[in-house]
Amino acid sequence: MSTRRILFLAPAHSVTGIYPQLRDAGYEVGIAESLKGASVFVRQSGPGIVFSRPNLPGYRVEDLLAVSADDPHFPPIIVIAEKGNAEDASRYLTLGAHDYWLEPLIFEKIVAAAKGPQTPAPAPAYSTLGGHKMQWPTGGPHIVGQHPSIRRVLALARQVAKSKATVLISGESGTGKEMFARCLHAWSDRAGGPFVAVNCAALPEHLLESELFGHEKGAFTGAIARKMGKFELANSGTILLDEISEMDMALQAKLLRVLQESEIDRVGGTETLHVDVRILATTNRDLEEWVKEGKFRQDLFFRLNVIPLRLPALRERGEDVLELTRFFIELYIREYKLAATVLSEEAASWILGHTWPGNVRELQNLMERAVLLANGRAITPRHFLMDSADWPLFEDREDETFPPTTQTGSADNTQALATGPVIPLHEMERIMIMKGLAATSGNRTQAAELLGISVRTLRNKLNEYREMGIGVE
Repeated sequence: MSTRRILFLAPAHSVTGIYPQLRDAGYEVGIAESLKGASVFVRQSGPGIVFSRPNLPGYRVEDLLAVSADDPHFPPIIVIAEKGNAEDASRYLTLGAHDYWLEPLIFEKIVAAAKGPQTPAPAPAYSTLGGHKMQWPTGGPHIVGQHPSIRRVLALARQVAKSKATVLISGESGTGKEMFARCLHAWSDRAGGPFVAVNCAALPEHLLESELFGHEKGAFTGAIARKMGKFELANSGTILLDEISEMDMALQAKLLRVLQESEIDRVGGTETLHVDVRILATTNRDLEEWVKEGKFRQDLFFRLNVIPLRLPALRERGEDVLELTRFFIELYIREYKLAATVLSEEAASWILGHTWPGNVRELQNLMERAVLLANGRAITPRHFLMDSADWPLFEDREDETFPPTTQTGSADNTQALATGPVIPLHEMERIMIMKGLAATSGNRTQAAELLGISVRTLRNKLNEYREMGIGVE
């Protein structure tokens, strides 16, 4: 599609004022006043961007957004309104609009939108949660993927990123909720402040309270000095409460006070502290159901759910999985300094047919394994398998470089780099198992899902390592 062609779905009089400037700048401008006319123009002329009024006689922008959602190649749509409000903006962005503007139209703004996002220099880091590739502030992430399901979520995030509104990010394990939270922080006015993440499922209630709010010296056994809590550390920045659903009910009440009053009390302290913190929360559960079951406070849910963002599962994102696959392949080729490799057609078919219970995290771990095992050759489905009997055999080639190995080393040694002509299959298996456990904080069920094996197989492997004298958690 040509970025020099622009389509307006609007009354002609609303465009006439800006048309001469666009024409003199070399843009081809089309005007339509119906969905049928817009569809014909898009099909025949291929505009780079579409500007649409919300409503025209016999036409609603929702209809155009529905067409766009079914066609990943449809140009971005910017809704332009004479008068607007936050509710309309949120609704259209959720439906897939690229942006929401209020009239009058401004030439420079239209040209900037028609040119699309520019690549900053130096190149920023990349996010692997997936989504529409957009320009973020320097040091922020780019997003990998094009499916409308993730574009809608990301568009809504763009709209609310600069606010202080609490955002509840939901989605299955491995969909990239924490990475998405980091994106919101990077896109906000608080990007220069701290980003502090707390795993609410990792600590018991009494330790989590101290972790969040801090404690005074002598507040409990072992409190040998004053400790600042995560809310204090996140002051002027963003705090992420990861897996908020696992927080104890008593602690939920104290968190509610922070949301309402922006005040905290250290454990064992008498001084009330004011904090300026933007709160983000994640969950892989249905919090509304937990509220009904009495496992989560309804008032806290309402305060957290000001802006709900649901990340789609990887299986819902179509061919985004292949784009993410290629991204991870390139990532690990660079990280391990291996020869370039390609994805075979058989491997691509396997990837498209897999259900990805571990989502993007599972894909990332699988691609790391495949790149290591392929070692410069084409990646095939056999490089995805975990059982030793199905693993590919390597030829002993002097020019091949492999990750480190120690026959009886601990899991900590698996992170170092070394070279060698070949790595034993049992050692490669152990390395991947330890990385899977590390990625899931020791959760064997989740690690087994990421590795593509059963929990029983994982347990048997860990028992083998213990019998061999290899330390495992």
